Amino acid sequence: MTTVHDFSATSIDGIERQLVDYKGKVVLVVNTASQCGFTGQYKGLEELYRTYAGRGLIVLGFPCDQFGHQEPGDEEEIATFCERNFGVTFPLFAKIDVNGPDAHPLYQWLRSEKSGLVGDKIRWNFTKFLIDTDGNVVQRYGSKTTPRQIADDIEALLPA
Repeated sequence: MTTVHDFSATSIDGIERQLVDYKGKVVLVVNTASQCGFTGQYKGLEELYRTYAGRGLIVLGFPCDQFGHQEPGDEEEIATFCERNFGVTFPLFAKIDVNGPDAHPLYQWLRSEKSGLVGDKIRWNFTKFLIDTDGNVVQRYGSKTTPRQIADDIEALLPA
């Protein structure tokens, strides 16, 4: 059986990261963009991370430029933008594709685990996948679902 722990991804600073490092944590995976109408969600994602990190939440941001060319920058520009504008401290990864033949294997798996309203394709930036401590996808949320709206679902998965 495949879980999120079976994948790796390149961090925004170019280091290959094994997602098994997050075993035992609740994981929120989000495809992000710096020039999107939903970019303000970075603030809410950071608030979730700061609120629940001590109890075992990790937020993983995956910049993607597949939707309206809304993530045109390189990794350094993305990291600087996120830190300067939203104080992002949760892990960010190198820019990836989330749909199509070059989609990152993690996103191929996420999409196959939880379909959205129009099948398994990611429709837009800031689609979120909530993963339990065993590495299984529990829920998928569309772009319009704010981080605050996910808090109760995260809380239910975290140890007391």
